[in-house]
Amino acid sequence: AGAIVAGLLQNEPGVRVTTLERVDPDDHSDAGTGLNIGPNALKLLQQADPALCARLQAPDISLPWQSWRTSLTDGTELMNLPLAQVADNDGIRIRWADLYHQLRSHARRHIRFNTAVTGMSYVGDQDSKASTPPLLEVSWESCTDGTTGSDDQVDMLIAGDGRYSKVRETFFGKPEPRPLGVVIYRVLVPDTAEGLIDDYEQWFNGPYRLLAFRVPGHALYIAGSFPIAPGAPIGDDARTADHLRELYTPAQGEPSDQARFLIDSICEHVDDIHWARVAEIEPAFTDDQGRVLLLGDAAHAMVPTLGQGATSAIEDACVAALMIRDAVRSGPVDVPSLLRAIAETRMARARFIMDLSRDASDTMLPGSDTVAGTRQKTGPEFLAKLEQLFRVTEAPAPAPAEHHQRAG
Repeated sequence: AGAIVAGLLQNEPGVRVTTLERVDPDDHSDAGTGLNIGPNALKLLQQADPALCARLQAPDISLPWQSWRTSLTDGTELMNLPLAQVADNDGIRIRWADLYHQLRSHARRHIRFNTAVTGMSYVGDQDSKASTPPLLEVSWESCTDGTTGSDDQVDMLIAGDGRYSKVRETFFGKPEPRPLGVVIYRVLVPDTAEGLIDDYEQWFNGPYRLLAFRVPGHALYIAGSFPIAPGAPIGDDARTADHLRELYTPAQGEPSDQARFLIDSICEHVDDIHWARVAEIEPAFTDDQGRVLLLGDAAHAMVPTLGQGATSAIEDACVAALMIRDAVRSGPVDVPSLLRAIAETRMARARFIMDLSRDASDTMLPGSDTVAGTRQKTGPEFLAKLEQLFRVTEAPAPAPAEHHQRAG
């Protein structure tokens, strides 16, 4: 989200963009391994930044996400949904490393890499009754040579620092996570499936779920999940190959060729797995003073069942950047009013996506009827919600070029 906003505003007259990034430009090469970006994010990105959208969709960077198929691990098909039925365009399947690289390259000249934020606060009078909210001061330190810097003329601080956001904790307080009671793990493996695995698919054995799809670079992204007591740690016994094999092997009959390949691949690469517990936080976008804006997971960390985490961050960034741009072009900018408008625009959408993602997780919970729950997702009520998700309303219209003004 931060890189998209920086890229969209970097050439805007009247805007000075500084982006602080703790890691090296080429870091995060394995972070998250792979992900799918929903049609809704690409629809907004196409409107906001067609060149960046085209780069993300290049065949050497991503593959199209065009279908959602769900089966049991014995091969029984429960759902096979072409996304064209509920979306205006494809999504994409991409490596995290490639997504990071493309987004950071887009705004590279405005990003201070290897730089850690060391302080952030309001400057001067913080009386809530003051007619003009105070500016912000942000300080930082180089992770390579220890040099420091600061800026005490910050009109707006945008937090794109993720689920464990230090910005959110500083200005809003630390959010209380709401655990779903599900473990999720992920791993990237070489594609030796010989065509068994391609587009987005899921396989269930009771509430135990596998998910996989192919990504560029001859690799497969595999994710799995299983229930856990809400808030409980992931025990060492649960992380073993034997335990995972048992979860996904049908009690009666044999696993399908696809399921067998995935089970074998997980067990072979069990030491490379990244583990997490699924949780969400209460959504929030702007602080009481009105100069801090949260985007992406910092604003609304959600359960990942519908692949809307990074997707929603891209939505946030496109909408926020275009609203900031239009306010600057109309100028002068009332930052608190602008951030309240962004928050109002995004809050209902964020809550809808979070609620739908949580509701769609029903088949991953203990005691769930996986067959009935999945087939319910082929019905008109759920499909209508998917349409609302994927056919997202348009971003703010571009302001005419003759309205460019410098901000006050």
